[in-house]
Amino acid sequence: MEISPQEIPILREIQRDAALSLAELSSRTGIAQSTLWRKLNEMEAAGVIRARVALLDPAKVGAKLCVLAQISLMDHSEACVTGFTQLVRRLPEVLECHSVSGQADYMLKVRCRDVEAYEAFMSHHLLRSGFVRAVQSSFVLKEIKATTALPLG
Repeated sequence: MEISPQEIPILREIQRDAALSLAELSSRTGIAQSTLWRKLNEMEAAGVIRARVALLDPAKVGAKLCVLAQISLMDHSEACVTGFTQLVRRLPEVLECHSVSGQADYMLKVRCRDVEAYEAFMSHHLLRSGFVRAVQSSFVLKEIKATTALPLG
């Protein structure tokens, strides 16, 4: 789906606040509510809008510690890659998993309560899985920028 110039302000606004009413979204974008409703439905059907979610404060829900973990697999066989992929998809502590270039095979963004919880997570889930050869963990000291908003036109 090609995104029109009229749709960019809609997407910007719902990235800031997906709970906006049609009336408020109409006021902010200058687009009629009936047109907005139709465009939102079209963008959802096309997969441009994947979901509308609430963003929680990690510290207030017991997930204050953020860790960026570089993962090296035991090997690159289909069984190992598939097994690792299935494993990380099941682990709620893993917020993001990216296949990367460089020395590591994957980069994970992990959220846990504290260092002890991360150590238990890493030991019990990653290192005992049979798929992971090594984990290099970097603990986030300060979050400088965190956004879910994508850059648009």
